[in-house]
Amino acid sequence: MALTRTDVANRVAESAGLTQAQAGDALRALESVVTEALVTGEAVKLTGFVSFDTGERAARTGRNPQTGEALEIPASTVVKISAGAALKNAVKK
Repeated sequence: MALTRTDVANRVAESAGLTQAQAGDALRALESVVTEALVTGEAVKLTGFVSFDTGERAARTGRNPQTGEALEIPASTVVKISAGAALKNAVKK
């Protein structure tokens, strides 16, 4: 089962002693800051937890899986997310 935005906000509220509204506002603010940084080309690094960065994907030729027809896929900017060492170690079995 995946945690929803509301679930995360509720857990943050409990953990940090905030109201659910405050935790929801903090979560939205974090999303906004990360999004704005990535749009302007900045990387975001929360040491030990997660890193967000952007990368360029080159144009390439793909295939329609139903017809096999070749099609051009344009170049694009993508988001890269990497888990930090502390997160990796916490999840490692």
